[in-house]
Amino acid sequence: MIEKVLIANRGEIALRVIAACRDLGIRTVAVYSLADKDSLHVAYADEAICIGPARSAESYLSVPAIISAAEIADVDAVHPGYGFLAEDAGFAEICQACGIRFIGPSPESIRLMGDKVRARAAVKDAGIPVLPGSEEPLKSAAEAQKQAEAIGYPVIVKAAGGGGGRGMRIVRSGGEIEHAFRQAQSEATTAFGNGDVYLEKFIERPRHIEFQVLGDKHGEVISLGERECSIQRRHQKLLEETPACGFRPELRAEMGAVIAKALSSIGYANAGTVEFLMDGDGKLYFIELNARIQVEHPITEAVTGVDLVKSQLLLAAGQPLSVVVPRPVAIEGHAIECRINAEDPETFAPSAGLLAKFAPPSGLGIRVESAAYGGWRVPPYYDSLVAKVIAHAPNRELAIQRMKRALTMSAVEGIKTSIPLHLRILDSPQFVSGRYDTHFIEDWGL
Repeated sequence: MIEKVLIANRGEIALRVIAACRDLGIRTVAVYSLADKDSLHVAYADEAICIGPARSAESYLSVPAIISAAEIADVDAVHPGYGFLAEDAGFAEICQACGIRFIGPSPESIRLMGDKVRARAAVKDAGIPVLPGSEEPLKSAAEAQKQAEAIGYPVIVKAAGGGGGRGMRIVRSGGEIEHAFRQAQSEATTAFGNGDVYLEKFIERPRHIEFQVLGDKHGEVISLGERECSIQRRHQKLLEETPACGFRPELRAEMGAVIAKALSSIGYANAGTVEFLMDGDGKLYFIELNARIQVEHPITEAVTGVDLVKSQLLLAAGQPLSVVVPRPVAIEGHAIECRINAEDPETFAPSAGLLAKFAPPSGLGIRVESAAYGGWRVPPYYDSLVAKVIAHAPNRELAIQRMKRALTMSAVEGIKTSIPLHLRILDSPQFVSGRYDTHFIEDWGL
């Protein structure tokens, strides 16, 4: 069993890992930048080590600093959380070389899934549906145009080694392809250090559906159902829910079986999320696999009762899924997560600064994941997430009501947050009806 874990992250995910470790009697080591010296993960961990200045490149992204801290603290394992080094295959390899367990997929799986072109090919061969597109990175704009004409417009040019909407350009006619290719290639090089791009058929107004998976080191993989993540702005998720509206149980079971078989065939282990686009006919097409825990994992925990972070720790220690997650897993009720960000709800401009007051909501069916507290200063150096509010209820209508109650009973002063935007979303006829897609926020002109 793992006895001591270093958490190579910050904020609410660091607290979430600390909580899971405490449930298992595992000691924890926090790392922190100078900007985070007063953060809760520093206070709650059994030990804490400063790894550098505020800039993430000199602290949370500094592999030498984190490995040095791990060796000083004599830990058994490192949990990367999400973001930062969570999907860095090189970091996972260095951990292994130093005799430290990496709590996540193998370096080989991370590297495979980090290359979108190779990932497409791997899952396609294993039976997961993919959109028509490039089999290899595009070598030139001329090649891109030739493939686009064969597939049919519109198409999308995408970075092979990135995500988050960067290195992506939609192309609706042949006259746009060269400019889009150059732009995507340049942006991908700047953002990810890898200028490879590929091309896919573009789906107009899709839904964004993802499946939570867990795999063990003995070849078994299971799916824990889907999440709807279509409420997003510039490819950044704002609100998620599970189950997805109108999602047939037969399709859930069918896709779960296909995904489990496919990931087992490539030796995938630990937590992961397989992301899809759903077209107007209800067909699902693979986008990517996030080889880590997701921000929105609590809603899956709410409806399944499975502790995903605790499962990560047990799976990393070599325990079989049959022990970690007793079967069958039932999906009970409906859950919604709102990401409360420190930003202007109308312009989305960041709103870092002193959090003069923070009183999170509570009550039946409400869970809050946050590292914020009154008197804490929201730093400008990292992502703007202040809290995640999760509402769980026997049905979707009551989950929406509980979320509205929770948001209106949240006291936040000193900074602007996205709470007013979430309340507007929850009241909108499109959301209430469950008939929405990834253009939801864009349709509002935001």
